Amino acid sequence: MSYTFDPLVPRPIDRPTEVGVGPLSAERSAALDEAKIFSGPADPADRPAWRETLRAWRSDAKKHHGYSGAAYTRPEAAWAARCSTVAQVWLWDELLYSFSDGRFTPERFLGDARERFGGLDAVVLWHAYPVIGLDDRNQWDFYRDVPGLAGLVRTFHEAGLHVFVDYNPWDVGTRRGADDLTELAAVVAELGADGVFLDTLKKAEPELVARLEAARPGIVLEGESKLAVERIEDHSSSWAQFFADSPVPGVLRAHWYERRHMQHHVRRWHRDHSAELQSAWLNGVGVMVWEVVFGVWVGWSRRDAATVRRLVTVQRAAGDLLLDGEWTPLAELAPEADAAGVYASRWELDGVTLWTLVNRGDADYAGPVLAVDAPERAAGRLVALTDAPCAEVTGGIRASDPSGGPDVVVPGRGIAALLHVGADAAEPEWLPGLLDALAAAPHDADARFPHALARRVGRPVGSEPRVTGATDASDSSRTPSGTPDADAVVVPEGPYVLTVRYRAREAGMYQGAPYVDEWKPLPPRLHDARTLQRDGALAAPVAVAATEVTNAQFAEFLAATDYAPAEPHRFLAHWADGGPSAAGTDGHPVTFVDLDDARAYCAWRGGRLPTEDEWQLAGETGGLRRVEPAVWNWTESEHSDGRTRFVMLKGGSDYRAEGSDWYVEGGRHAPDYSVKLLLPGLGLARSATVGFRCAWDLPADPASDVRGEATA
Repeated sequence: MSYTFDPLVPRPIDRPTEVGVGPLSAERSAALDEAKIFSGPADPADRPAWRETLRAWRSDAKKHHGYSGAAYTRPEAAWAARCSTVAQVWLWDELLYSFSDGRFTPERFLGDARERFGGLDAVVLWHAYPVIGLDDRNQWDFYRDVPGLAGLVRTFHEAGLHVFVDYNPWDVGTRRGADDLTELAAVVAELGADGVFLDTLKKAEPELVARLEAARPGIVLEGESKLAVERIEDHSSSWAQFFADSPVPGVLRAHWYERRHMQHHVRRWHRDHSAELQSAWLNGVGVMVWEVVFGVWVGWSRRDAATVRRLVTVQRAAGDLLLDGEWTPLAELAPEADAAGVYASRWELDGVTLWTLVNRGDADYAGPVLAVDAPERAAGRLVALTDAPCAEVTGGIRASDPSGGPDVVVPGRGIAALLHVGADAAEPEWLPGLLDALAAAPHDADARFPHALARRVGRPVGSEPRVTGATDASDSSRTPSGTPDADAVVVPEGPYVLTVRYRAREAGMYQGAPYVDEWKPLPPRLHDARTLQRDGALAAPVAVAATEVTNAQFAEFLAATDYAPAEPHRFLAHWADGGPSAAGTDGHPVTFVDLDDARAYCAWRGGRLPTEDEWQLAGETGGLRRVEPAVWNWTESEHSDGRTRFVMLKGGSDYRAEGSDWYVEGGRHAPDYSVKLLLPGLGLARSATVGFRCAWDLPADPASDVRGEATA
């Protein structure tokens, strides 16, 4: 397949905008209004004029757009300007939720964030996508129906974090309630959320802004990607996704326009985050930590996590400098530093100056940094903040010293900083504590990707197949048990090869990100139809029920066992008084059951759930039938990579959410089709469109030498 774009190369709209020098025409000013990043000039001699052009554009744009800055004077929203790190977190991330204990575990999540990233300032509680569309639940249901969610928000608040909720404007085909403005404002008020992430939206319309402000004064809106200049007025933050910098680091347009406007750099599928971290460091903005991208592990390397920790430690301490100080982007440096690919921003306030330094090269730079005529070399105290350990670097530097002063180390692909306290300036109260914190947060050069492979969890079965790059648990000691249904489909023992069809959603499939190091995935790569091969061997025959378990059959199980789930939420939500609430549905597939409910029933029948491959092998014989209405089937193919729990569904359902490609695909599907469903907890996995059928292990053929080992 050929593409009209290279997914590994930034699109034209992602690239920085050339600034030029000279008087600003209306046409040039309008072009700069549309920038994501202002490109930095390669020649140091051009940089003073470049900075003057940026200042002229800012002044002109504020006059043209009638900028008042009123949104940034709201005391309830002042936190956004200092929100250095925000984490996108799936509500059911296994750091945040324990499937074994059935409860949220914010203490584990926050502890991990403190250890690796220096802590967080905010979280986005991602809730519905990519599960939404499985049934008619809308995006508001996926917040409102979570037991204890308001308590989780309070826990984050007590820990000093702010909380964003997510708004999906594309959710138009699920259950309809009130209009989006009313629903979103209500959810914000109910949960006590501090902000709203605008998924797929660059900006909220004024009516939505007003409704949210009324529901939660000081609400912070964070648009995705490039925010229009005129809307910086009422959006305190923006999600700087897919922003490509220039070879010589540039300036973020929105933050240059309004210093209090916080942006969070992120390239969700990249395994090397040094470029956006360096851009954030030079611009005095934040980063988005996103390690589980809609169910796919894209973990951060030790190097990049350590860079975040050092970055936020300085930003939190020196926030006044970054917000109120005189900002000089691409400040003049010693020629040796400039030649080595070291760049800096300079921030000065009340005699205290911060230099934020980056090294675009792969090798560490150790040498002079400040220009010969830099005022910081004349007198006062100069401290290297992010060397390990932090150290004084002055020792009597004279302005006439041609060497550029003592060496400063700027790690390859990393960051560093200098702080100068003028001879007549008071030492910042935060400096001693900052030095101690940085001494405990050294640079880490390990840039390897921390792979996390998904492994089979739940009830082990006999022969587990393998996908290239996957590792599944296996148990070859099965013994026959139970009596299969008379019309069950028997899958013989022996090796097999299967072709699996699926849709390339952002949730991926078995292992690895679907868009490694890509910028913004676009059609035809986005949501395209794909296939993969799975091969393995069954150590013994398996009988798979020809039909799904019905409401009536499940009622027999309950009467015989008094089964009660550990988490009752949504269990048999379509029943009343011990049976289906709708007349004539005893023969319909039982739904509103989760994996454990289905496993309990199958065990009562002396069987178990079929694996996805057993289901497919049985289905491809033509012997499986669908009980009306058609529903997806649970399988015993439950996996976890330590952060995301997921299961493979087979069969398809008669329900289909229409109106958006972001929904889980609905409709009936052939036996070779699979859907990777991220598992929510606290009963939310129970759905009106998912049922199950049983399988039974049969005696192995004594003459067979198949031992159930996958063949890769």
